[in-house]
Amino acid sequence: MKGKYLPYINSPDDVKAIPVKELPLLADEVRNELISTVSKTGGHLASNLGVVELTIALHRVFSSPEDKIIWDVAHQSYTHKLFTGRGDRFGTLRQKGGISGFTRRNESEHDIMSGGHSSVALSAAYGIAAANKLNGNDSFTVAVIGDGAFTGGMVYEALNNAGRAGSGTKLIVVLNDNEMSISKNVGSLARYLAQMRATPRYFKLKSRTERTINKLPLIGKPLVSVLYNVKKFAKSMIYNSTMFEDLGFRYMGPVDGHNIPFLMTALEAAKEANYPIVLHINTIKGKGYEFAEKAPDAFHGISAFNLDSGEPVFSSPSFSDIFGEFVTQKGREDSRICCITAAMSLGCGLEEFKKVCPDRFFDVGIAEQHAVTFAAGLARGGMLPVFAVYSTFLQRAFDQIIHDCAMQGLKIVFAVDRAGFVGADGESHHGVFDAAFLNTIPDITVLAPTTFNELRLAFSKALYDFDGPVAVRYPRGVDIPLPSDFATQFGDYDIYGNENAKIALVTYGRCFGEACKAYEKLTENGKDVFLVKINTIKPVNNNAVRSTLHCDKIFFFEEGQRFGGIGETYGDKLFKFGYKGFYKNMAVEGEFPKQDSVQGLLKYYSLDSEGMYKTISEECEKNG
Repeated sequence: MKGKYLPYINSPDDVKAIPVKELPLLADEVRNELISTVSKTGGHLASNLGVVELTIALHRVFSSPEDKIIWDVAHQSYTHKLFTGRGDRFGTLRQKGGISGFTRRNESEHDIMSGGHSSVALSAAYGIAAANKLNGNDSFTVAVIGDGAFTGGMVYEALNNAGRAGSGTKLIVVLNDNEMSISKNVGSLARYLAQMRATPRYFKLKSRTERTINKLPLIGKPLVSVLYNVKKFAKSMIYNSTMFEDLGFRYMGPVDGHNIPFLMTALEAAKEANYPIVLHINTIKGKGYEFAEKAPDAFHGISAFNLDSGEPVFSSPSFSDIFGEFVTQKGREDSRICCITAAMSLGCGLEEFKKVCPDRFFDVGIAEQHAVTFAAGLARGGMLPVFAVYSTFLQRAFDQIIHDCAMQGLKIVFAVDRAGFVGADGESHHGVFDAAFLNTIPDITVLAPTTFNELRLAFSKALYDFDGPVAVRYPRGVDIPLPSDFATQFGDYDIYGNENAKIALVTYGRCFGEACKAYEKLTENGKDVFLVKINTIKPVNNNAVRSTLHCDKIFFFEEGQRFGGIGETYGDKLFKFGYKGFYKNMAVEGEFPKQDSVQGLLKYYSLDSEGMYKTISEECEKNG
């Protein structure tokens, strides 16, 4: 790290020691470090560049970890990490054994909650604030939430609950607004009132007045209520929305999120409120890096890139791209096809569909639960909905898949992106649960293509060959090479090699590419082995299982959780059919995979070709 101040910051106390007039210089140093590091490691750049000044102000005004700062999603916590003893390791961001791209409780006492998913920080913050109030703890709890998170319903559940907390609840919600206007700032009078209200003196006077009136016999509390409602009515004449105050919060702002002294003053004022309060700040996503400011969505989550041009270092078509091309083509041909995304149109490959079929494209915001039930409504209305969603985010809609989709037999196609290991985003983002939890749901079909071509075949089947809900799960990354003599029509399963061999290697999805390489090495070394590729992983075809009943040894390799997974189902069917031989199921064994490259994780769990070869060879040598 370079700079006058940043290299010497090891704790929030070091941030507090820097003269106020020098804080803009610190902000510049932080931005340079963020841009330089993320250009090498990849990560969430634009969101972090937007909260540099806010993070400085938070650590000046509050005393972490006694005061709890909770970052919603926590993909914008990089500056927080630099200020809390992790600056010397910042170059390991998102690398194996390095610091996470999100907050992690096991990484620092300053990371109050582990992050990764959106719209949850306020619920957690209110829980902590309520516990503090019960325990007589006077520390503050701060939830930092982006405006995008307010498209998720859980935020409103938390607001509705926390707004009833009343006085003495030291809960501050910082609404980081970098895109949408939630409370429009109208004219000079509104600006004046916002500035006047964002001062500690205003809230000190207000709190003292309320306390005094409350003490008046008989009329105290009713009078406070009347005065509060009169004030709220007056404010509603100036501001378009008093939503937060309707829910019981005090509201302050909007405040310039890049003016450090004003931010500090506003945060000090918020500490004086003595009620749950929303501090609304305006920031620029990507601030300080031209390419990120111009294209914040592209720099939201980005791989390694060239500093001078902003272009990715590596750029190849991905499964997401192929899905997007295919569904756009089908959208042109079939006017029933609608595409739904939960604020991930770019990540899921739907930008072109949005342009070609704008009336049939629906971005519901960060609201996966709503997305599924909305899709169910579309299906009930005669449309053919396709919900494109990352595997890790589909988890949020488990109940809706069961109740509003599968139980009712409605035709929805789930495009489950990033299935399996995703790499550097770590525990909160790996798609290792969808196969297992979808496996528990009756009347849903799950397809698992391996290649780009199979992806197209899988979606053709999903759209037109099934009556009920269908999920197509596919990995993050580029096309997977297979042997030139392997051909598939993407039936329920495929067999590769001599199907009379005595050893079967069974797998699906990305792992089949590794299995083909393992097969080549095994056969070269005299092993009597063949491959079974499961394409329809739910339900597992009985004939696929029967094709291995003659084998002495069967090995199932799965890039997902073992418990409840497809390997368990395959094994259960085997033994129900009377199998007496050896069966081994290799998968993630009841844990959260750490951050690493995809290939590194495949190797760690013995799901790469070398791991498969070693597992089978060692068993054969041990037991013949």
